[in-house]
Amino acid sequence: MKRKAPVKLTQRSLSAIVKDAKGASDYTLWDLQTPGFGLRLRNNQRGTMLSWILQYRMDDKDWRIKIGDGSMSCDDARQQVAILKGQVQAARNGNGIHPGKVRDQQKNFVAPPKPLTFASHVEAYLDARKSAVRDSTIEEIRRYLTGSFKVLSTLSLDQIERTHIAVKLNSIAKVSGAASANRARSSISRFYKWAIGEGLCEANPVRDTNKREDENKSRNRKLSYGEIATVWLNCPDNDYGNVLKLILLTGCRREEIGGLMWSEIDLSAKTITLPEHRTKNGLAFVIPLSDTALKILTSIERRGDHVFGRQANGFSGWSRSKRELDQLVKIEAWTVHHLRRTVATKLAESPVSIQPQYR
Repeated sequence: MKRKAPVKLTQRSLSAIVKDAKGASDYTLWDLQTPGFGLRLRNNQRGTMLSWILQYRMDDKDWRIKIGDGSMSCDDARQQVAILKGQVQAARNGNGIHPGKVRDQQKNFVAPPKPLTFASHVEAYLDARKSAVRDSTIEEIRRYLTGSFKVLSTLSLDQIERTHIAVKLNSIAKVSGAASANRARSSISRFYKWAIGEGLCEANPVRDTNKREDENKSRNRKLSYGEIATVWLNCPDNDYGNVLKLILLTGCRREEIGGLMWSEIDLSAKTITLPEHRTKNGLAFVIPLSDTALKILTSIERRGDHVFGRQANGFSGWSRSKRELDQLVKIEAWTVHHLRRTVATKLAESPVSIQPQYR
């Protein structure tokens, strides 16, 4: 390392110092006025790099710390040196830690890992449950945990409190009914039971939240003819609107139409044939299609194996689509399941033979 006799470092002398250091790979010039204050210059392929430094002795060891680079003025560097030398003297007197040791502690500090979010744990939970429940059940759980409780997605499990759960359950009950709120409550409670067993958290915030007692009343709600007309006329001209209309025209369950595949449709025979693995009771059955239902199906552009949506399991976005429709449909709280229940009731009131899938 090339060294010269100390000089008084000033802003005006920098250009001369840089010129004098030309060709030297590492050049340090110490200040004549303030012991330990220096300017270090290093030349490489990227050019000349300047660093203001402070060197001092502490605990039988020489310490050197960088104050700033060439963008810092000499006067500012000198003021910073005065502050740091004061800290060094205080450390020598037993008060505090000297700057070099602070720097080393900061270098060696390893920040604790950020806690994983609710959303990341949900994916692990769904993977753990895949072998125990049906695919349709997994999708229902996913819908509640990632859709209904999306507001929790960025929080860690320990940040989520009972009030978060209670407020959201009240919102679900108001929009989708007591049955949906209770199923959402059950889904997230089971998730927390799994999380506690995995050692991811210590408590279940769902505990002691209120279960809706009017679930049966809500679950058995049926729409009047006027309400049916209101829903039909306000159905959007998209996949969600077509799904709702087909539920009203066939009496199928939401997942059965939302996950409908082109291979299950026979336009010439005017039927939909649902295989065993796609029905709740595990029995395959054939659904006749009316002319209106056929018109809807033939108007849909084929984008893949599924009739609706662009996901591997068919239509998604149920909660968002329902919220948007509810802005137009101002009737008593209803759910998509109520459409099927309404069809079954109207069929029972008519002189027709009801197939098992409608019961």
